[in-house]
Amino acid sequence: MHNRFYLHIIGLLCLFTISASAQEFTLKGITSKKSSPDRVGQVLIKDLNTKVMMMSDDVGWFTIKTRIGDTLLFTKDEYTPLKVVVLNNSDMPVALQPVIKLSEVKIVGQTKRQELNEVMNEYKKQGAYYNGKPPILSMLSNPLQGVYELFGKTPGRARRFARDAKSELEQAEINKRYNIPFVKQYTGLATDTLARKFMNYYSPTYEDLKGWTQYDLIKHMLKAYNYYKDSNEKDKLESLNSPTFIKQDTTVKLGEGPVTLKKPNQ
Repeated sequence: MHNRFYLHIIGLLCLFTISASAQEFTLKGITSKKSSPDRVGQVLIKDLNTKVMMMSDDVGWFTIKTRIGDTLLFTKDEYTPLKVVVLNNSDMPVALQPVIKLSEVKIVGQTKRQELNEVMNEYKKQGAYYNGKPPILSMLSNPLQGVYELFGKTPGRARRFARDAKSELEQAEINKRYNIPFVKQYTGLATDTLARKFMNYYSPTYEDLKGWTQYDLIKHMLKAYNYYKDSNEKDKLESLNSPTFIKQDTTVKLGEGPVTLKKPNQ
């Protein structure tokens, strides 16, 4: 009889312990450089269990909703990713290891910009010195050259090439930050095809990215994704200025949904 009573008490204590450990709480902490007093700001923190994401502020302070037993992933460019298991609700100091940089190796070859510049130089050799857009002073000092720049076939081709080259270079810069792996990571879309369809629907502009931090890009993309996911008439959406939308394929099947992104309390 006594044994049964004790087993019952032990069972209740175990249930209470499990329930307490599963309760969500706000964890506070700070991110710094390993073996250094230097703080590390703008670190992305992700709870791998709940998919909640946060970012530390400029001096390294962060807060995140989590539970005991959850695993937090800390990532930042030029630092080694770090996983930390939440053991209690005490403040968490996190020391990030800088990535060891190897000596620079120079690779002989041309960048896209160099290739495009070479083509423009060829146009100049053919007499299109100003890409088809002669300055006023040039037209006054050499009227014949100015007329040729405005109406000649070669300068006309140079203008079109310069315009296309500018678009190509800007798109290359967009692709460095906004690409399929990036979209899949933060939206939860399961395949490259689904991510590509969403990217056909929404893409930041080159001007957008010039003024956005990584946090800004994630925030705007998730806003666009939530709008995209919840809309029943995606093909009829009007063009919006911020974020930028473009028409997409409405046959897309969505993935499991985006992660939750929150900004730390100031």
